[in-house]
Amino acid sequence: MGVAGTLEYFSDLFSKKKKKKQLNTVSLKVRMDCEGCGLKVKKALSGVKGAKSVEVDLKHQKATVYGYVDAKEVLKAAQATGKKVEKWPYVPYTMIAHPYVSGVYDKKAPANFVRFTDEPGVATLNPEEEQYLLIFNDENPNACSIM
Repeated sequence: MGVAGTLEYFSDLFSKKKKKKQLNTVSLKVRMDCEGCGLKVKKALSGVKGAKSVEVDLKHQKATVYGYVDAKEVLKAAQATGKKVEKWPYVPYTMIAHPYVSGVYDKKAPANFVRFTDEPGVATLNPEEEQYLLIFNDENPNACSIM
């Protein structure tokens, strides 16, 4: 750490500045029917302080904000448009152990996505299921060779 680094450290230590926000990506599910709705949402989200870029996907009803933003501020700005807004509820189906359980499987979800859940029985495999899965794994050299 040189002289400049030391001076910067002490200036940060003694200054009463607010902490810098971290670079963040916030994804929202926004009910959008047409291009006009998409532009309205994009304009509102672009006005959020710290937003670097805004992407709107009409097909998946998704709006993504990238920048030094707070998720609560982005959600509030999206709700100000009068549209139905919620945090992006979907994750890739490969991240969930049982993607076809009720409450997780959603017909309205984009392709290869399911709803996120914290339920341990659905989100992860139990030890017995994991054991059966490893028997037929291609990466296991001692796996069953019948298949």
